[in-house]
Amino acid sequence: MNPMNFKKIATFVAGMALLTSCEYQKYNQAEQLDVRANSEYVYGVHPDSAAVQLSNKYEEQPELELRTNAIRDKMFGDTTSALATK
Repeated sequence: MNPMNFKKIATFVAGMALLTSCEYQKYNQAEQLDVRANSEYVYGVHPDSAAVQLSNKYEEQPELELRTNAIRDKMFGDTTSALATK
């Protein structure tokens, strides 16, 4: 086979592989029923709006930060959170 023909064929095959791989994520999803599909609380009034649940404000509880850091130390070793450092 002529080296020039081989390069053309290899380029064509590579191009086709690239074009066909553009849709590989198309079928990579689980089809399931969204029971909260029309919930303004979860998704907001519009797809571009913030969810109602984001407006919830909680009072600070410093003892939870200490507990969180103790759990983090137990799981990941003696590392500190960027939020816990002053």
